[in-house]
Amino acid sequence: MEQRNLLLAVVLSLGILLSFQAFYDYYYPPPAKPAESETAIALQTPTLPAEPGGAPVPQGASISEAAEIGVQDRAAALAEDARIAIDSSRIDGSLRLMGGRIDDIHLKTYRETTDPSSPEITVLHPSGTAQPYYAQFGWVAGDASVPVPGADTPWETKDTILTPDRPVTLTWRNGQGLEFIRQIALDDAYMFTVTDRVKNVSKNELTLHAYGLVSRTGTPETLGFFILHEGLLGVFNKTLEELDYDDLRDKREIQTNSQGGWIGITDKFWLAALVPDQATENHYRFTHWTVAGTDKYQIDFLGPGLTLPAGGTLETANRLFAGAKEVRLLDAYANKLNVTLFDRGVDFGWFYFLTKPIFYLLDYLNAVLGNFGLASLVMTVMIKLVFYPLANKSYRAMSKMKLLQPKVVELRERLKDDRQKMSQELMALYKAEKVNPLAGCLPVLIQLPVFFALYKVLFVTIEMRHAPFYGWIQDLSAPDPTTIFNLFGLLPFTPPDFLQLGLWPIFMGITMWAQFQLNPPPADPIQAKIFQFMPLLFTFLLAHFPAGLVIYWAWNNILSIAQQWWIMRKTAAESKAAAS
Repeated sequence: MEQRNLLLAVVLSLGILLSFQAFYDYYYPPPAKPAESETAIALQTPTLPAEPGGAPVPQGASISEAAEIGVQDRAAALAEDARIAIDSSRIDGSLRLMGGRIDDIHLKTYRETTDPSSPEITVLHPSGTAQPYYAQFGWVAGDASVPVPGADTPWETKDTILTPDRPVTLTWRNGQGLEFIRQIALDDAYMFTVTDRVKNVSKNELTLHAYGLVSRTGTPETLGFFILHEGLLGVFNKTLEELDYDDLRDKREIQTNSQGGWIGITDKFWLAALVPDQATENHYRFTHWTVAGTDKYQIDFLGPGLTLPAGGTLETANRLFAGAKEVRLLDAYANKLNVTLFDRGVDFGWFYFLTKPIFYLLDYLNAVLGNFGLASLVMTVMIKLVFYPLANKSYRAMSKMKLLQPKVVELRERLKDDRQKMSQELMALYKAEKVNPLAGCLPVLIQLPVFFALYKVLFVTIEMRHAPFYGWIQDLSAPDPTTIFNLFGLLPFTPPDFLQLGLWPIFMGITMWAQFQLNPPPADPIQAKIFQFMPLLFTFLLAHFPAGLVIYWAWNNILSIAQQWWIMRKTAAESKAAAS
């Protein structure tokens, strides 16, 4: 009895964990939090001069321009300033020559929907649009009277386009003996390298700090699922730190120092991350403030003080990642550039040791089979083979329990007024028949982390995004688009989302019901009713989960039914032979 209660509690707890935010937060989103302040945050040293029309800003960050928040058409905003085009096989866009901002990035290989003619995914947005989102690099001078490049710096260049084969070079002179030279390079994917060099032809020694920032205006719409982090993150001193938008609104500012490391803002599939020189100790910061009632978020780093002697030169190189969180690509950057834990830009979760290997197995099988759906089916078979000995033991125990069910029912009826003696008689019966009631629970408990890890892979990895299966499933990472309430598309109307109940979830529910029929029914009538209701509960629950997970669960049920049916048949034959 205790073991069955334990299993029931685990299964129901899993259902609650998976469904709470999938339903409650989706249909009853929390109200927007009111702005806490209409002014910029408190200053930190070193600082930069005030932006035009704004207040002084911290750490070289151009963060307080009220003019950044606008409602201009994107094309109009882009036309306001001179720009250098960006073009590669993966991205296109432009960078603003004024200030040298990287603020216009589109991903060529990713679309907003499965329709190949739908718009490209846009990662960064220029000032003047509704929600500016951009990156900027520069210098902070130890002497605040020395002009250094800022948001309004009119960089000069002879280059017109940035490609992986053609970096661009920008120059600016401050009129006091300093020449700033910036080279921006782009690799074949999403990593920009910004190399800043300063020549000092004056007679004065100067201390400079390199900085980089990513500024985001407005709180983006997030899925709000507890298994997925969307917000701010970074790796400091080899430790991953994640920060939700609402947490930063409460704390306003978080600072830390780290040797190497990186800092970023992540969406479900897209990442903007600053990767400073990994050989230096940098000062990192998360910041929130409001302008005209609009939330603004910033991540930045400030490098160590570098001495620029009179007549000398200094140079530093930092990087910006702005693109899709492809697992193998992030791994390659981590290895090639020695960026610690850069792959944690993908939220692999608590079961990282399972989630990432499962992803690599799926990715390999997909390369062989050409379909992530087929890959998940083959992987399910492989997992079943790994757990075959445990599953056999479990199914044998359940088969014996089912054969003993008449004796158990008779014993419970006969001793229903003496629960202590009934428990003693039950234990004696199980011992005599060599049945361990817990044996049926253990494999289920062991496989739960595998199931959850697979769910994470399907949910958080971009490789699964828009990955088709067959038939009407054109995106394994999205719910089954059909619903029984319009006869799977035969009736000419679209029911609301809460009535979404597709064909695959229904099939999964049927397989779950069939599997439950093979299990010995609980003696407790309340537990029996709960178990009868669970297939229906999970059918509606998984209707809103990725189709790839539903297909996996249905296929896993089919394999379990076949294995359990075979074991039960074999056990029944052995019992009959022993009785005769």
